Amino acid sequence: MKKFTSIILSIILSMTMFAGCSKAPGEAAPAKETGSTEAKTETENAPKSDVKLTFMSNLTGMGSEALEQACKDFTTETGIQVEYSAPGAHYEELMKTKMAAQDLPDLFTTHGWSVARYSEYLRPINDQPFAKDIVDSIKPIITDKDGQMYVLPSDVDLAGIVYNIDVMDKSGVKVDDIKTWTDFEAACEKIKAAGFTPIYIGGKDSWTIGMLFNWIAPSLYITNESKNFRDAFKDGTFDWKNWEEIGSMLDKWNKAGYFNVNALTSDYMTMAKALGEGKVGFEFNGNGTITDALNAFPDAKLGMMTIPTKDASDQPTLVSGERLATGVWKDSPHVDEALQLLNYLARPEVCAKLATANGVPAGLKGVESDTGILKPFYEKYESVKTIPYFDREYLPSGMWDDLCITGAYIIAEQENAIADAIKQMETSFKDKFSQK
Repeated sequence: MKKFTSIILSIILSMTMFAGCSKAPGEAAPAKETGSTEAKTETENAPKSDVKLTFMSNLTGMGSEALEQACKDFTTETGIQVEYSAPGAHYEELMKTKMAAQDLPDLFTTHGWSVARYSEYLRPINDQPFAKDIVDSIKPIITDKDGQMYVLPSDVDLAGIVYNIDVMDKSGVKVDDIKTWTDFEAACEKIKAAGFTPIYIGGKDSWTIGMLFNWIAPSLYITNESKNFRDAFKDGTFDWKNWEEIGSMLDKWNKAGYFNVNALTSDYMTMAKALGEGKVGFEFNGNGTITDALNAFPDAKLGMMTIPTKDASDQPTLVSGERLATGVWKDSPHVDEALQLLNYLARPEVCAKLATANGVPAGLKGVESDTGILKPFYEKYESVKTIPYFDREYLPSGMWDDLCITGAYIIAEQENAIADAIKQMETSFKDKFSQK
């Protein structure tokens, strides 16, 4: 067994070297054949232009497909070509390479880092027509200390733990009764006893492992007012011995059989389909997973719940931040055309389609997205406290890979996995914090 897990871990780690922030590989829609009647009609009707924009996105699934279609529609209307790409798990590494080479796409999505990582490369958008319509809830997240904003937020990420309602009912679990992680573990036991997988991970796409930390860490280290480590993370003094708590929790869940047996080899799309098919209880991921699950199983009954707390002295939360946020490279040779595309994406009818594809509220005032089965959950939790993604707010830029890798250590039951995870997190934190 150890030999097998070592082999699997080697595969995961080798893939994670190229993995980036929290998104799964997107599958681009097949290109139209050059000789097709539809392709010819679009080419003949479109205004002529010699400009070709490059647009790189971290989105996946239906969200990526909707964005790619919007780019095609823009080309049909303007004649400006758009070379759209969605490299998925390779996105962050590709962007780091492009930043180092000062050769970025004309437009790109910022996956939660529009200010902290990408602002020096982006053209501010405060002077653009859509800027006045950006919803208040996302403004603080995309605004720097000087009041500059750098992206069009097509939507606002608002996420909890997603779940299959039928699995809960068949297991005798009431999600409204889950307040603490102790309650959550009791629910997992019931789900397991009923013959379902309590928690599904698509670890072949390593970001799904990292998301476990983003969902759990705040409740252990940040949100409790009586005891938290907010200042310690911010000033670089966090004692990493305390990280054993989250490592031990994941190890406990793993050994208890809460995770799918192929947690290190299954991918994101399999993960989404498993949720829709009714094979799994919970998944630690954004609501785009529900959209992708419904795409495969339209009749699935799915929901979103708040993130539990360490103990009863705290209150459950939701995660919030950027999802589809797009900026323009300030040194693009086609800044005017790129801004033209950005404003096209800000049109109410286009913005609504993009937000709908991701299953989240729109990022512009006056735009209504169709959140479908999630609408009652957004209404139910509208007064719940939201927190930013843990790695974006409390870890130096570049530590996402450390979360993914160390999580894989634990799931693979590597010898001394927790101790090694603590050591790697501490070393990486100190190194990257000193470079801030």
